[in-house]
Amino acid sequence: MAKITKAVFPVAGLGSRFLPATKAQPKEMLTVVDKPLIQYAVEEAVAAGITELIFITGRNKRAIEDHFDTAYELEAELAASNKTALLESVRNVIPKSVSCIYIRQPAALGLGHAVLCAKPVVGDSPFVVILADDFMLAAPGQPNTTEQMVKLFETEHASMVAVQDVPREQTRQYGIVSGTPYKERLERMSAIVEKPSPSEALSTLAVVGRYVLDGKIFSYLEKIGKGSGGEIQLTDAIAAMMRDHPYLAYRFDSTRYDCGSKLGYLKASVVLGMQHQEIGTEFSSYLRTLQN
Repeated sequence: MAKITKAVFPVAGLGSRFLPATKAQPKEMLTVVDKPLIQYAVEEAVAAGITELIFITGRNKRAIEDHFDTAYELEAELAASNKTALLESVRNVIPKSVSCIYIRQPAALGLGHAVLCAKPVVGDSPFVVILADDFMLAAPGQPNTTEQMVKLFETEHASMVAVQDVPREQTRQYGIVSGTPYKERLERMSAIVEKPSPSEALSTLAVVGRYVLDGKIFSYLEKIGKGSGGEIQLTDAIAAMMRDHPYLAYRFDSTRYDCGSKLGYLKASVVLGMQHQEIGTEFSSYLRTLQN
């Protein structure tokens, strides 16, 4: 089984839940303390051994490409001002050994279509899909969610999705899976349905923004046609592929913050603010004053 070196980042969404903040900037560039969401996602991928970052972009997403490019004027000014720490933070957004590829999604046809846009670069190789909206915070010293899943793929040789239990009234917001226990934190998937109503959901086990996929998924994405919402759903392609190949559901060992929602974004900002090396102590003290 080939080693996973490619990660796909679907970043073409409009971010309508954060308007007007996302009117002129990508939602993935919203910052949690001092780094944009997409940088946290990229750092997670790089820590998992990914060396090729594939961004599926759309209109008004140029800021993402600029963020991971060299900023010559900024670097020159920081160097001239002897702001060494800031200069290094700008230069080291990604390691020099990691490459970035940008592919334009020509129409908003869903997550499945965005993933399909990566086929010319990914080919038959296994790859990961990371949704930056789902901010995953691993415990100190523990591997991140993508690292966990890549390691499992190397031993299980099966595609997998990250899952967590959600309240039943929220099933209509997620792809929902059912399966049978297999190993610790793993289930063999038997079904997956996109956004079922609470009364029709087979379980409350929801797919969240991390996937490890075999390159075979592309042939299914090309055949399934439009599904829920008139879009090409990755969930539908996985359901079709499951008839021919095994899939695993992985209950990841990290804390997830739904930064596609205002509440989740604020929670992540508070937690990361309290942990921040520069401001964490003072910020934590300030929060305690609000409890009085």
